[in-house]
Amino acid sequence: MGRADKGQGKKGGRIRRLFTWKKILGTFFVGCLLLMGAFYTVYVMVPVPVANAQATMQSNVYKYADGKILARTGEINREIVGLEKIPLEVQHAFVAAENKTFYKDNGIDIKGTARGALNTITGKGKQGGSTITQQYVKNYYLDQDQTVTRKLKEMVIALKVDQQMQKPEILAGYMNTSFYGRSAYGIQAASQSYYGIDASKLTVAQGAYLASLLQAPNQYDWTAATPTGRKLVEDRWNYTLDNMVEEGWLDPTKRATLKFPAPQKEKAAPGMEGQRGYLVEAANQELMRQGISAEDIKAGGWTITLNIDEQKQKDLVKAVERQLEEKLDRKGDKQDATVQAGATSVDPKTGKVVAMYGGIGATEHWTSNATRRDYQPASTFKPIVLASALDNGAKTQDGRKIGLGTVYDGTSKRKVVGSSVPFSPENEDNRSYGPVTVQKATNSSINSVYAQMIVDVGAGNTKKTALDLGMKDGADFGETPAMSLGTMGASTWDMAGVYATLDNHGVKVTPTIVKSAEHKDRKAEPVKSIGDRVISREAADTVTKAMTGVVRSGSGFRAAGDYAAAGKTGTSENNRSAWFVGYTPELVTAVGLFGEDTKGNQVTLTDTINPGRANGGRTPAQIWGDYTEAALDGGSDARFDLETDSSGDVVEPEPTPSRSDEAPTSTPPPVTDSPDPTPPPTATDTTPPQPTDTITVPPPPTSTTDPTPPTIEPPADLDGENANGRRER
Repeated sequence: MGRADKGQGKKGGRIRRLFTWKKILGTFFVGCLLLMGAFYTVYVMVPVPVANAQATMQSNVYKYADGKILARTGEINREIVGLEKIPLEVQHAFVAAENKTFYKDNGIDIKGTARGALNTITGKGKQGGSTITQQYVKNYYLDQDQTVTRKLKEMVIALKVDQQMQKPEILAGYMNTSFYGRSAYGIQAASQSYYGIDASKLTVAQGAYLASLLQAPNQYDWTAATPTGRKLVEDRWNYTLDNMVEEGWLDPTKRATLKFPAPQKEKAAPGMEGQRGYLVEAANQELMRQGISAEDIKAGGWTITLNIDEQKQKDLVKAVERQLEEKLDRKGDKQDATVQAGATSVDPKTGKVVAMYGGIGATEHWTSNATRRDYQPASTFKPIVLASALDNGAKTQDGRKIGLGTVYDGTSKRKVVGSSVPFSPENEDNRSYGPVTVQKATNSSINSVYAQMIVDVGAGNTKKTALDLGMKDGADFGETPAMSLGTMGASTWDMAGVYATLDNHGVKVTPTIVKSAEHKDRKAEPVKSIGDRVISREAADTVTKAMTGVVRSGSGFRAAGDYAAAGKTGTSENNRSAWFVGYTPELVTAVGLFGEDTKGNQVTLTDTINPGRANGGRTPAQIWGDYTEAALDGGSDARFDLETDSSGDVVEPEPTPSRSDEAPTSTPPPVTDSPDPTPPPTATDTTPPQPTDTITVPPPPTSTTDPTPPTIEPPADLDGENANGRRER
């Protein structure tokens, strides 16, 4: 053996002598003794504290943009009830959902707590594995901080509480202090909020749902949950009931008969009457999107300043009252009672939501009509199709670049060309227009033109543009030619953001209602309301130019006033929703009417606010005009600064309207980008030639107090009217 081998042998021998099994075991046991001693020291030193600050929660203060108080919230919605008033099966449901060993354990779960502490240290989020006793201790004695120190205190106090209190007492405390969402603390408040009954009347199925809620109250609220959230809470509900069967607390036969007990819709808390409840809830939802938990908000102590301008808010409410509510008989006419209104008004330069109308009152109709996305935006989607065509440099089927002067076939029921999905949309009253420019098709919202245009630009490209501008994706947002008619769901909040981005020359505007939110020890990060460019300025400004024609001499003429304005009307299938979305250089506002019966079903607006259709060009445009005039102090000299598509002047072909029950089968005459420059003058030639690409659009020369309506061809489409008229004051 060489010297090197001998040296290696000596070194290996020293290592083996240093790490013998006896020494390793001895070190392990010493470490365990030290750890136990440290834990005992902590156990002795940490007392069971008094109730935490949640027992005396603070209010949240909500303010207008100028600092004036809008509302105060934060009174704890909780009523303590004894365990004897809670059905035994419901008690067992909570134990089955959270801690099956509750009746047997000593109050702590070492493995679960260790796992939670490790996840906290390694930054893997809130994963506790706590027992019911530990959760009660956290709720009643400690706070919601996810720190190792707090977890250690929780274990120590849980051990002491388990020794000092009986299991039923601990379970009652847990059920009475837990947060269930909807501002409800404790099972009694939760029973009332979700099922409208006292806790004593809960069924086992209802109790299992409330127990399941505790894992994620905001996500698992059935009436507001996403499809994913609904699946998760239903899985949790089944898990709870199966555990009850496993523990012998529920008969398997009865288990097999149980059906998921969908809760009732949320109702506003007291003090949230009128528009205050809608504004407060919109602010809370925005804070939650920014990462502030519902529990944190409900715990109180926040001063939340909104972007809402008090005067503009009053102007919007008054406009709805004058143009809609004063003309309805909600108590005496069941049809009138189905009409719901919503609106969102945004500053396009800042993204601030300066006014919002959520409905007749939060205590009467909790769902906010300003933020709901369950109704179709209809033809207010058409400007997005045009924006996508312009931004993508799209061409017609015969190779002509799409611009405001491009001529399309406006024949009703014309079958789209170039699509694998057949589509032959009917124009309003089955009216056929023959060859028309894109400008005219926008003014009169001609369905057949925009159905062909979306095929020309591509439904996928159009959807991408819509999402970039601020619309939200969903299962009903299919990529088909029918999308051109606005068949997806959208809110007035969404559409105000989309049109604000167009008003802002293609730079993304995200509506935001929270100006600031401060707590005694932290602040919430505000929403970034102005983003990056999402479409070219030329595309955005050309769409604005097109929509000035809608207001000046198209279906939106009732929105005209002493200001420059652009906008679009929209009326959905079966007249279930009617919209006007428009803007001036300073203000963007989306107004929608929605038909909804007492059960929440969508119903027609026909023969409600006026005989026949409740068109977007009628009451929604009148509300918009009434509000905009007041919000701009009677009018404005501001003009649109537009850099538009330079494809040439818009000159309308000779109009050839017709009506027919059948779509014409003949081939339309050939058209070009440059129609005859000197056609005979017609009443529908609405867009004058522009001398340069940079233009200013003057306001219409009419007076809002002039009782004589403008002399124009009455638009006739889903958004049109067959009778002229002005905004009523």
